[in-house]
Order: sequence, then structure tokens, then C-alpha cells
Amino acid sequence: MKILILNGSPRLHGNTSKVVRTMDSMLAQEHTVELLDICSMQLSGCVACDACKANGGHCVRPDESDAVIRKIAEADAVIFGTPVYWWGMSAQLKMVVDKFYSQDSQFKTMKKKIGVVVTGANGLDDPQYRLIDEQFRCIAEYLHWDMAFSLAFAAYEPGEVMQQEGILAQLQDACEKIAQ
Repeated sequence: MKILILNGSPRLHGNTSKVVRTMDSMLAQEHTVELLDICSMQLSGCVACDACKANGGHCVRPDESDAVIRKIAEADAVIFGTPVYWWGMSAQLKMVVDKFYSQDSQFKTMKKKIGVVVTGANGLDDPQYRLIDEQFRCIAEYLHWDMAFSLAFAAYEPGEVMQQEGILAQLQDACEKIAQ
């Protein structure tokens, strides 16, 4: 199985990064896995120019988003990792998600699984986690993709998330669900 992990955290040693890197290691034992630190890529937001609709689905903006969208199209499963930024996913990850517009018709014909990992400083009862989960569930429903898992972790200090009891078991379970 070909699995793409999108790390939407600009903190390469932060909690989101630690979680997705751990998942990368777990999945790479049996699958082809690629992890993209999208915050280190040259990305730009969709400007609704519709050029992609006239050229077969390729964004014409001079950035790396077309390559990321191509990798998503080629993957069997995609894991989205993001910290919470003002009750939503990071702006960097949102730029990638907005570029789904360039391939939405094609994406709807592709059988894919997705997983979501969210880390935030607030307690898990805060609505921010529910809002991000619901957004990804709506995306999956719209594209006819299977939502394999959605995990949320409350952690603030870098690396704190990996000290939580049961974290490795939760990540292993999520890896099994995405790879089924």
C-alpha cells in the first residue's frame, strides 16, 4: 500500500511532527510511505482562476502544490497531520486542501482512505478538535473517500504528546486502520 503523510506543522520538532513521524516509522515496516513536511515547501493559496479546470487539473501557480496534489492522487491513503491554529487546521495544510479543487472531479473517482491527526494545547473537550474532525469528514464524504481514523491529542510543549499514556497503542491502531 502507498501511504502519503502530510505534516502540516511548521514546528518540525513539535507534537504533530512527532506523531506523524512515529506513524511513518510504524507504517514503513510494511508499506511504501512518504512523509511531506509541507511547511517547508513553496505553496500558495488557490486564487480561483479556474485555469486548472481548462488544463486537465493542474494548478498553474508557480509553486509545489501541483506536485503535492499529484502525490495525493497516486497514494492509496493519506494521513493529514495538523496542529490547531485558531480552531482549524494550519494555514499551510489548508493551502494544500484548497488545491483539491484542481482535481475534485478526478479525486471523486479514486478510492482512498484518509486519517487525521490533530494536536492542540487545549483539553480534548474544546470544540477545536470537533471542528477540524468535521471538516475532514465533510471532505471525505464529498470525495467519496473512507475516513479510517481521526485522532486528537492535547499537548503543548514540544514532545509532550509522546509522553502520554497509551499513545503508541493509539497510533498503532490508527496505522492498522489506514492500512486495511
